[in-house]
Amino acid sequence: MERIEGNLVEMAEEGRFDVIVHGCNCFHEMGAGIAKPIAARFPEALDADRQTEHGARDKLGTISVGRVVRSDVALSVVNAYTQFHWKGRGPLVDYDAVTGCFAAVAGRFPEARIGYPMIGAGMAGGDWDEIARRIDAELSGLSHWLVVLPGD
Repeated sequence: MERIEGNLVEMAEEGRFDVIVHGCNCFHEMGAGIAKPIAARFPEALDADRQTEHGARDKLGTISVGRVVRSDVALSVVNAYTQFHWKGRGPLVDYDAVTGCFAAVAGRFPEARIGYPMIGAGMAGGDWDEIARRIDAELSGLSHWLVVLPGD
């Protein structure tokens, strides 16, 4: 896993990635964290999320994908269902779901440049070392970057 500083959403809009991945809950809520600017800038991701069953626990470990095309930039925004809900104290992240989601990303986008934030380690309260280990295992051999805001 290579770590770079920047704004994931802006970097995606600039064409730095073919795919960006962010962690989602199973209730179509994208009102906080990085999900909020993703939903605002890439409504296709929110539309893809809303095509899934609201509140379905069996979404954990799966993905939905919004395809985004803006003039000369095309990318896929992956909604990775890594937590069931967003309420209460954490950790809310489901580590096995992280594994399943990144296995799905690897299978669907093996040639892509993939960017993602610290999925599950912020508001979801997960252990980043555990999450990073799982992401690295599933994306082994692929082009992928952890994008963190400057100063984080």
